[in-house]
Amino acid sequence: MKMTGEEIIAAPRRVVWDALNDPEVLKQSITGCDEIKKKSDTEFEAKVTAKVGPVKASFLGAVKLSKLNPPRSYVISGEGKGGVAGFAKGGAIVQLSDTADGQTKLSYDVDAQVGGKLAQIGSRLIDSTAKKMASDFFKKFNKIVSDRAQAAETESASSAPARKTAARKTAAKKAASKTAAIAASAKPDERKTSKPAAKKASKAVASASKPAAKKTAAKASAAPAPAETTKAAPASASTQAPAANKPAATPPDAMPPQAKAMSRLWLWVVLAAAAGLIMVWASGPGGGQ
Repeated sequence: MKMTGEEIIAAPRRVVWDALNDPEVLKQSITGCDEIKKKSDTEFEAKVTAKVGPVKASFLGAVKLSKLNPPRSYVISGEGKGGVAGFAKGGAIVQLSDTADGQTKLSYDVDAQVGGKLAQIGSRLIDSTAKKMASDFFKKFNKIVSDRAQAAETESASSAPARKTAARKTAAKKAASKTAAIAASAKPDERKTSKPAAKKASKAVASASKPAAKKTAAKASAAPAPAETTKAAPASASTQAPAANKPAATPPDAMPPQAKAMSRLWLWVVLAAAAGLIMVWASGPGGGQ
């Protein structure tokens, strides 16, 4: 059994690709699907109840994906077993492409075989049943994916102002942190440059103050003495006058006048005694001879 077809889905290609690999979307899209599990990124297991003509049975299927080229194409292959009802196995090539209006075109090419009671029904009935099941699948799949895409677009449009506000706040925070970082990195340089500048400024002030100090001293020396100083001069002279009338202090080695008189008297006594002794000695027994 061979079957080809295509479907236009109102959603971006990436959204369609993700939905083809979503077990929940596949379960809602397959008519009669009771359960579908994703064993890995490329393997699924499903339980489907299907009716083909007079035959109705539950099929356990295993599906595997290969030759993945996301989000463009892959090959799907699998086999479904329905017990006495028979089996079905085969594969399909699925391709996605963009349309001019921003939608997605899904193309498929199926090649399958059936056996058991299903094979006895007839190829015409099997083909019609397979086409109907494919049409139902894509109809449901298209609606689910289109609704998802529209909801995502609406949410994006409604949250755009909030995102812009958040982006502005983030940009403001980044600018503030950048400014703070620049200011923090500039402080050591400012400290280094401020010290020489302070020294230059102090030298300039000192050099500027020296001529001013000289001028001030010159003016002070050239200015006449205040009146109060002139009046105070006689007072100082009068205070010195009594000091001049006071007797001078006696030097330590100088003798008082009385001591000097006594010393002279003793000198005359000594000299007289000496003269008397000389005369006695001269007039002695030997002297008179």
